[in-house]
Amino acid sequence: MLVDSHCHLEYEGLVESQDDVLDRARARGVGAFLNISTKQSEWAQVVGTANRRDTVWASVGIHPHNADDHPELTRAELLEATRNARVIGIGETGLDYYYDHSDREAQKRLFRMHISVSRETGLPLIIHTRDAEEDTLAILREEMGQGTFAALIHCFTASAEFGEHVLELGLSISLSGIVTFKNAKDLQAFAKTLPQDRLLVETDSPFLAPVPHRGKTCEPAFVGDTAAFLAELRNEEPDDLARYTTDNFYRLFSKAQRP
Repeated sequence: MLVDSHCHLEYEGLVESQDDVLDRARARGVGAFLNISTKQSEWAQVVGTANRRDTVWASVGIHPHNADDHPELTRAELLEATRNARVIGIGETGLDYYYDHSDREAQKRLFRMHISVSRETGLPLIIHTRDAEEDTLAILREEMGQGTFAALIHCFTASAEFGEHVLELGLSISLSGIVTFKNAKDLQAFAKTLPQDRLLVETDSPFLAPVPHRGKTCEPAFVGDTAAFLAELRNEEPDDLARYTTDNFYRLFSKAQRP
């Protein structure tokens, strides 16, 4: 069994036919899904989907792109949203300086708020970082000094140096279909070196469809293609990679129950 550790089931391209999307994934051996939120207005829908489907779990958080849209969000509101039994993670949150859709100080404020709630609840943090390695690492190090918390760098595309630093901090790393792209040689080289006990797989669907589905709407079933590519890249048996990435998911997201 595989787990899609990061998908957006409420987004256009998936939400219109969720049942079929999930059925196709299960036919590919995907047994569980983490449905990710990116803004407060999505929380009810994301959690509602998880409440209706026993193999779907939910996160609550604010994507850095949406930081400017949440100037009044309080820590208490985020904390309260984690109380639902189907919420197993916090995020996605983090820093994105590539697009700069939101003020960088607003991104940092919300990132630290999410970390604080993660530390209090014990729920792992789901981190998005793009072109912001220095600030992301500085915040993680500073916040870890105030008290540890579990965290995952999702859809990892950063430098190997950054990857080594976050591994030293105890974080896990999730790889998406980007690792299958022909121009992802540096990422592929780093993926070969990742410790088995820190690696997860995801789709980030409906985005970033892996080879051989480039150009299509990505969906959770395609995590099987990414996993197969990684197994060959790492010279591992596909069943072994499926086993340990699934074990890693349930160890990190310990509030989730195996089906």
